[in-house]
Amino acid sequence: MMNWKQLLSGKRLGVQSGADISRTVFERDYDRVVFSSAFRRMQDKTQVIPLPDSDFVHTRLTHSLEVSCVGRSLGRMIGQQVIAKHDYLKDIGVTDADFGAIVAAACLAHDIGNPPFGHSGEKAISEYFLNGKGKRFQAVVDVHEWKDLTSFEGNANGFRLLTDASNGLEGGLGLCYATLGAFTKYPKTAAATKQMAKDGGKRASQKKYGIFHYQKEILGEVAGDLGLISLGSDSWARHPLAFVMEAADDICYRIIDFEDGIRLGLIGVEEGFRLLKNLIPNEQLDEDKLAQIFDDRARASYLRAKAIGAMITETVAVFMENEEHILEGSFDTALTDVIPSAAKLDEIQMLSIKKVYQSRPVLDIESAGFTVLGDLLEMFIKAVNDSYYCKKHPENKFYRSEKLMQILPKQFVGADGEIDDSLYMRLMRISQFVAGMTDSYAINLYHQLKGIKLS
Repeated sequence: MMNWKQLLSGKRLGVQSGADISRTVFERDYDRVVFSSAFRRMQDKTQVIPLPDSDFVHTRLTHSLEVSCVGRSLGRMIGQQVIAKHDYLKDIGVTDADFGAIVAAACLAHDIGNPPFGHSGEKAISEYFLNGKGKRFQAVVDVHEWKDLTSFEGNANGFRLLTDASNGLEGGLGLCYATLGAFTKYPKTAAATKQMAKDGGKRASQKKYGIFHYQKEILGEVAGDLGLISLGSDSWARHPLAFVMEAADDICYRIIDFEDGIRLGLIGVEEGFRLLKNLIPNEQLDEDKLAQIFDDRARASYLRAKAIGAMITETVAVFMENEEHILEGSFDTALTDVIPSAAKLDEIQMLSIKKVYQSRPVLDIESAGFTVLGDLLEMFIKAVNDSYYCKKHPENKFYRSEKLMQILPKQFVGADGEIDDSLYMRLMRISQFVAGMTDSYAINLYHQLKGIKLS
């Protein structure tokens, strides 16, 4: 059984830093994510509506900030009740603010590894290897390595960004084990998928993988320090606060993406308002105040805020009802799937899928992303493989590849800027390079390298 003292470990991955009286170790994690270049790039990455003309529509960055706010509230409210239940936590100086800071930092980073063009970016990278020109590599990489490439996962790429030492810093951002645990929604490698089939796919934490094959030792180190329950080789039960991080994301993307749809006219105002009202208890909805708000956008904001507040209250209650089972590792369901308003949230999501996620502007840009990302992958993979060949056979020259290698940042060439001997690692690094691009940068680079636009 997991215990909170171990789960709230403030030990850092990598080099340990000195004390800071102005911030707790978990607050410092939040700041480290904010000041990372990967976080900054999310300002130009699609959340739902790709490359929006409206400055209202959410990007990955604004979405992550909002999820972090909801996560902090959830964490603090849960922390208050957990500390009241487990007296020893108060004795060792744990506060509800610690819970809030851990969840807030994990939420802030939850989408940091997502490629451009929304979730279709993951599919575009996978498609290149599964059915595109990258399929030629299948026979020359390990079966577990091939799984990473053909089902490229933004969650695993996020874990890599937070922990990878390729930027010259041991332990990546050097986050606390507790924050890394709360971040890791899917604490398993792709290779562990078949092993978990005996659970019938019922574990929410096992439906995807969250760690690339070559980083499994890092996950093992984090899981061991936190005391996460092993579910077999390269697979562990979730950190309890990972459920909270997931809930904050679920609440935000379901309700706020829905609000985006209303504001953009993709969802009818009356229908949208009705479904949001359904989430709000009668005693919390001030109809008189709502009637005094004449602007539809302001009314949508009011209803969204009330709906999120109601979902936070329900989520905290469900977490505490199942806290012991979560610590035992026997509870493994998304919290928003079992709150009283789960069916109402599902109704909102189904309408968003129909009216927003499958709207023509979204489909057009996401479809174009397959061409853009696929061609960028092919160009840079060819360049790095050509360069590797030339390292072994210096009498050969590939002039275009030499130019492309000058564009490629050193951390995506290989360790210490030297080309990796491992083909798998060369393919992974280029996939990660493309995944790190913003929407605009990917399109502009594609145009330039194809000769469509020169600047």
